[in-house]
Amino acid sequence: QVQLVESGGGLVQSGGSLRLSCAASGSIFSINAMGWYQQAPGKQRELVAVITSGGSTNYAESVKGRFTISRDNAKNTVYLQMNSLKPDDTAVYYCYCNAKAWIGTLLTHDYWGQGTPVTVSS
Repeated sequence: QVQLVESGGGLVQSGGSLRLSCAASGSIFSINAMGWYQQAPGKQRELVAVITSGGSTNYAESVKGRFTISRDNAKNTVYLQMNSLKPDDTAVYYCYCNAKAWIGTLLTHDYWGQGTPVTVSS
């Protein structure tokens, strides 16, 4: 199985920046994609950004031009640089990983981090 450990959330004023980090560990054979989802109170979890093993990216329309997803393949780590933050960005941000791992046998599965809260004031 795969474990995801997130960090970097916090409180920031509107217009400020944060960088989220997520490191994957465990019995990983290969990672197909990693990304970030957000969930605000009372709302569904929604895609923010994803990056594939080949380096292609996909962003939610609401964050294009403000957020940048990147990776360090050697460390199985994904980052989300969040600039020009808005109060609407306030949410718990969850790291996502689609990976092939040893779970008795070799299987591809989705994995989720514990979530790191981001609060944007004013």
